[in-house]
Amino acid sequence: MSQIKASEVKALREKTDAPMMECKKALAEAQGNFEKAEEILRVKLGSKASKTASRITAEGAIAINVTDSVGCIIEVNCETDFVAKNDDFLNFVRDLSKLISQIKEANLNIQSLKGVKFENDKSVEDVRSHLIGKIGENISIRRFNVMKASGTFHVYLHGTKIGVLLDLVGGSGEVGKDVAMHIAAMKPKALDVADIDKNLIEKEQRVAREKAVKTGKPPEIIEKMVAGAVNKYVKEVSLLGQVFVKADDGKQTVAEYLKSAGATVKAFRLFVVGEGLEKKSENFADEVAATQAASRA
Repeated sequence: MSQIKASEVKALREKTDAPMMECKKALAEAQGNFEKAEEILRVKLGSKASKTASRITAEGAIAINVTDSVGCIIEVNCETDFVAKNDDFLNFVRDLSKLISQIKEANLNIQSLKGVKFENDKSVEDVRSHLIGKIGENISIRRFNVMKASGTFHVYLHGTKIGVLLDLVGGSGEVGKDVAMHIAAMKPKALDVADIDKNLIEKEQRVAREKAVKTGKPPEIIEKMVAGAVNKYVKEVSLLGQVFVKADDGKQTVAEYLKSAGATVKAFRLFVVGEGLEKKSENFADEVAATQAASRA
C-alpha cells in the first residue's frame, strides 16, 4: 500500500484527539482506510483506559466553581505532575466543577456522576476515558463537595494544588480572602471543637497519657497534663481556635479576628492534592531502565 500521508494522520488526530503516533499506526493497520482507523483507535483508547486504571494517581488538580449560591470544590488525580499541568486535563477538572455546581441532585456521588451528560452528549465517564486515551495516564475523580451558601462564598486557590471554599456571613471581601488564605496555610481539620473527629481527640489523649505516665507524676497531675495537651491540640487543629496568621500581636485567634470584623464562618472545605494518598516512588536508575524497556517493546 502507499505510504501514509502526514495530512491523513493530522486529519485523524483532529477528529479523535489521539496521539500522533497512535493515529499513524492505526492508519497503517487499516491500510489507509480512515473509518477503519478511527474504529481501531476507539478500541485502543478504551483498552488504554482499562490498562491504566490500576496506576497510582497522587498528583492532580483542584478546581472550584460557584454558580449562584451553590459552590463546588473538586479534586481530580493523575499520575504525574507533568499531566497535572496539561491544559486538557485542567480544562476537564474546571468544567467538571462547573457541571457539578449546576446539578440539582441531593445524593450525587462519584459513581452517579459518571453517568451524567457532559460534553457533546457524552457522559462524564466517556469523557474521562477518552482523556485517558489521549494523555496516556490514569485519571481519577477522587472527591468533590457541594455547598449551599448561608452567606457569601470566598474562594482561594494556591495554584491548582490547594483549594479553599469558604462560606462567610458578614465581613468584607478582604476578610473572606484573609480567612481563606489562613485556612490554606494552617490547614485546620475542623471549624471548632465540636466538629473535630472524636477519634483524633481520643488518639491525642492516649499519646498524651503515655507521655505523662512516663514522668512519674501523681495521677491527678497526669490528668491535668493530659487535659492541657488535648486542649492545645484542639486549638491547633480547629479554625476558630488557631492564631490568625496575620495577627499583629501574634496572639489574636481567628475567632477574635472574625468578631472584630463582624463576620461568622458558617462552613469551609479545604482540599490538598494527593493528601493521604500513597505516592509512587521509584529509583531513578530503575525508572530509566523501565523507560528504555518500554521503548524497545
